[in-house]
Amino acid sequence: MFIGQYEHSLEEKGRLLVPKNFRPLLAQSAVITKGLDGCLFLYPKQKWEALLQKLASLPITQKDARAFSRLLTYGASEVYLDRIGRILIPQFLRSFAHITNQTILAGNLDKVDIWDKKLFDTYQSNIESKSEEIAEKLNNLGI
Repeated sequence: MFIGQYEHSLEEKGRLLVPKNFRPLLAQSAVITKGLDGCLFLYPKQKWEALLQKLASLPITQKDARAFSRLLTYGASEVYLDRIGRILIPQFLRSFAHITNQTILAGNLDKVDIWDKKLFDTYQSNIESKSEEIAEKLNNLGI
């Protein structure tokens, strides 16, 4: 499970240092893709494959199912940790998430969310201001 948040700088060539405690789950290989809310999703390969199986079971006749599947798979790229624990984020994904220098890597249960720091701060501020409203809505789901 991934939890916590870490701030790292993106290197000039597009490499990003992955926090040490995230590395064991990403050691074999991982997949990075366009995420939601303006971030990137970084999945361990095993979790990515499980997600692909769920996506493949969606009805292709449903427009939203096709769109969501395309969002995740069209922009996906397999990445590997180098010897010092960095991944290379493809340019098109950096552009999508507006990542230029300062980043936040945030553990989100089965994946890591990668954010531009300014976008992350704005997003966090917004959801924190609505935390009680969000909690009440989730109460209906048993949380």
